Amino acid sequence: MSGPQVQIFGTKKSSATRAAERFFKERGVKVHFVDVAAKPMSKGELTRFVQKFGVNGLLDTEGKAYERSNLAYLRTTEESVIAKMLEDPGLLRLPLVRGGKVLSVGEDRASWAQMLE
Repeated sequence: MSGPQVQIFGTKKSSATRAAERFFKERGVKVHFVDVAAKPMSKGELTRFVQKFGVNGLLDTEGKAYERSNLAYLRTTEESVIAKMLEDPGLLRLPLVRGGKVLSVGEDRASWAQMLE
């Protein structure tokens, strides 16, 4: 039987994504890294995170992409915000990590530790 595996959605230049990768690799966990800048998340995968954290929980409201998108001023449906997130991964609070049934957003060591249990 193989050990735990996690899937990390992030970008190579995101320090939080690199922290997540380091966290799991130091603990001998197999990491499947998906660079969302190169290959966007599937809608189904993103929807799984939206169902748990809500659209606002996934938005990086501090980021430049959020500023550029004018999402703070637009009245939009959840569906159109999800479409924008798929188009521009810069809108996401990275990394999005999935380990088994546990999901996490951003740098969340408590959730990452849960994935190892």
